[in-house]
Parts: sequence; C-alpha cells; structure tokens
Amino acid sequence: QVQLVESGGGLVQAGGSLRLSCAASGRTFSGSAMGWFRQAPGKLREFVAAISRNGGSIYYADSVKGRFTISRDNTKNTSYLQMNSLTPEDTAVYYCAARLSPLEWGAGYQNEYVYWGQGTQVTVSS
Repeated sequence: QVQLVESGGGLVQAGGSLRLSCAASGRTFSGSAMGWFRQAPGKLREFVAAISRNGGSIYYADSVKGRFTISRDNTKNTSYLQMNSLTPEDTAVYYCAARLSPLEWGAGYQNEYVYWGQGTQVTVSS
C-alpha cells in the first residue's frame, strides 16, 4: 500500500516556475515507478512524466519536454516535478501516481498506476 500526497501547486505568471512534490508513505515507494498526470477543466486526465524505480528511465509528454523535469529521492520517499517556462495551457490539477509494473509496458497508461494522490492545483496566468 502506498499513500501519496502532492504539494507545491499554486498561482504563477506565465514564464514562471513551480516545483511539485509527491510524498509517499508505505513500504513500496522505492519499488514503484512514479508518474505525474494532469487534468485541465473540461479535459481528460493526461500523462505528463514518469520515472522508473531507480530513476534510470524517464519519460515525458511531448507538450512538456524540455520544460519539465521529473525526479525522485528514494531516501525521502518523494517524487518531484520541476516545471519551468509555464504557460496558461499548463493550468490543471496535477496528480502523482505510483505503479508496480515496468514503465516499458507503457509509461502513460493510466490503468497501470495503482495508487493516486488527491491532486494539487496549478494555475498559470497570462
């Protein structure tokens, strides 16, 4: 069992940065790949980024590649999403999620993620 709590969301101007954190409790964090997803108003939840158990494999959605960086610290049971050069199109509720299956099975497949956080709101003003 893994419990996930996101933090770090807020209001930022376009071009600004935010760092989201996902704190995990439970024994299986280091054994879980981690992902970040987001859901904008009126839209389906979409994949943002994912990182493997040891951080050796990382995947990004094309829309955030070069601007967002996912990382993890297994000693702190925490995953991070550094978001730079934010635009209003990045406005969404951001969720972190954990999975036990390899990312090679499909990093963006939401059904592979077993545990989900409650989400944190990110609003980017123009």
